[in-house]
Amino acid sequence: MSRTLHLALHPYGVGGPGQHGLWKDPRVAKNASIDINYYIRLAQAAEHALFDALFIVDSQFINSTYPAHYLNRLEPLTLLSAVATHTKHLGLVGTASSTYNSPFNLARRFASLDHISGGRAGWNVVTSFDTGTARNFGLDEHLDYTTRYGRALEFVQVARGLWDSYEDDAFPADVERGVFLDPAKLHELDHAGEHFKIAGPLNLSRSPQGQPVIFQAGVSEEGRDLAAQVAEGIFAPGGTLESARDYYADVKKRAAAYGRDPEHVKILIHGGPVVAATDEAARRREREIFEEDDDFTRNLALLGRSFGAYDFSVHDLDAPFPDVAHLAEKGGRTGATQLIARAKAEDLTLRQVAESINQFRQSPFVGDPTTVADTIQQWFDARAFDGFNLAFRTEEELNYFVDSVVPILQKRGLFRTEYTSDTLRGNLGLPIPANRHSRERQLVND
Repeated sequence: MSRTLHLALHPYGVGGPGQHGLWKDPRVAKNASIDINYYIRLAQAAEHALFDALFIVDSQFINSTYPAHYLNRLEPLTLLSAVATHTKHLGLVGTASSTYNSPFNLARRFASLDHISGGRAGWNVVTSFDTGTARNFGLDEHLDYTTRYGRALEFVQVARGLWDSYEDDAFPADVERGVFLDPAKLHELDHAGEHFKIAGPLNLSRSPQGQPVIFQAGVSEEGRDLAAQVAEGIFAPGGTLESARDYYADVKKRAAAYGRDPEHVKILIHGGPVVAATDEAARRREREIFEEDDDFTRNLALLGRSFGAYDFSVHDLDAPFPDVAHLAEKGGRTGATQLIARAKAEDLTLRQVAESINQFRQSPFVGDPTTVADTIQQWFDARAFDGFNLAFRTEEELNYFVDSVVPILQKRGLFRTEYTSDTLRGNLGLPIPANRHSRERQLVND
């Protein structure tokens, strides 16, 4: 069966990491990140272009140095529930932490979004790397890396068990017999594990797609392994064609080792294509965007996020990079460890490390519409990704991509020309998971 390119849209609002100056752009409303109409417009534009999903990121800790979008933004599931009533086909993927939520409550919220949208919900599972989040949930310490990932795996397993509380035909609603529910098809979970003890059942039936789609962004060994075990969609880092292809092959191989069909794991890399009338104009605009957003103070704060929102400003900027290895375990360990290793190997100062995290790097997805389409096809054919999680600075740039690049991809047979399903699973080419209790009943009967 031929592969189909998948496209998701990731709104920037007034500007996330690496987009620090976006709020100054006169085309961007200063309240974009809290304006539901902004998200509805973007979602409808993405649906008009036949995208697979709208993806909303989140975090639960800030300080004054955080990007503008992080300082003042809507909670994902509330936002997506509103967007659901203004769209019909577009998937709705929200970020929620497995470290700072309870499985029953979160499973119910995502199941509710799944019903509200008619089977279009997806959950991006994160473990949270901002150490300060712990204090917002009554904890003194952030959980260590291994504990966070062990908890995440069990959390997903519990959520899936709760989503199977009712078999698909549990509600006969037979007025003549006076039977609304077949109690034999309602199942308690009775889970008792290392991190959770939950009875269930969930008080909500399965949606048209069975269960919300599980997304994850795994970079570390633990992250890749979690993704290989549970993720149906993965938000991958991208980088070079070679590194993206290596990541793709690695995660698909891990999924197969867990007995899963690798084609049922869709890998989408993050990207912000810059498209203009000519390659030269696009490259010029790419450089302008970098210069607009190159803010050392913000870059220093961004560096701190990899170490649990550590405040590096207390150190001498021109002294050797400080010994903060102990902070990596409770932050973004993979990125933090790489930064420490490079700082030691190259004898870098704190200033040099902070400057290096925002160095200008030419993106391969910059050029005129044909150039960008060519590069997307090259990476797709090379199995570096199954799709793109797209971010655009303005609505105008999204619309230009939709009007200029998408038709080329469609003409080449890479991207759909119509929706083939009303559910997120259907459009991603993922199977509806069988209810575990119905499956067991069938095995007994056979």
